[in-house]
Amino acid sequence: MAFQYPYPGATTVGLKSKDAIVLASEKRLTYGYFVVSKTVRKVFQVTPKIGVACAGFVGDMQNLVRSAQAEINLYRFTYQKEPEVRTVAKILSNYLFSSRFFPYLAETIVGGFDETGGHILVLDPLGSILEDDYAVVGSGAEIAIGVIELSYKPDLSEDALKDLAIKAIKASISRDAASGNGIDFLLITNNGVKLAETIQL
Repeated sequence: MAFQYPYPGATTVGLKSKDAIVLASEKRLTYGYFVVSKTVRKVFQVTPKIGVACAGFVGDMQNLVRSAQAEINLYRFTYQKEPEVRTVAKILSNYLFSSRFFPYLAETIVGGFDETGGHILVLDPLGSILEDDYAVVGSGAEIAIGVIELSYKPDLSEDALKDLAIKAIKASISRDAASGNGIDFLLITNNGVKLAETIQL
């Protein structure tokens, strides 16, 4: 059954190893069969050690991340400390759930480090929070998850984790017409964001 309104595609991944977190997404924005933009950013750093990656409507992503960053700043001011990864996910979840009758059309992956270690949490458009070692969202998820499950191990090195994320998104780009035009990614360690880079394809 086809959607009545075109839903923008994407391939967005989050991977966790013992020492690193990788959040990555391709850069294409489509509506139906039309490529609206080839330079959309879907990966955002929200604290020194936490990032957010999204798939869905770009306006919803941007508004959600802006609202969360404002809430995170209030949290810092109130408690004089950085929020945990689950706290950031809960802030996003609250916004998503409070808009459940007019939902944000975005799927979200939150990843990063805190005092309890590294975490990957995935949120659906209604705010459900699920934690896992890896997560994939967007129209290219079915292709990317197959690549990840074939090669993923919890003890992958930083470089191997980054290479796996890139390999998964490249596989999706080759088969999903709604994904393409480069890859944005964040590599996060316990010391903070180590690498924020765009790969042109």
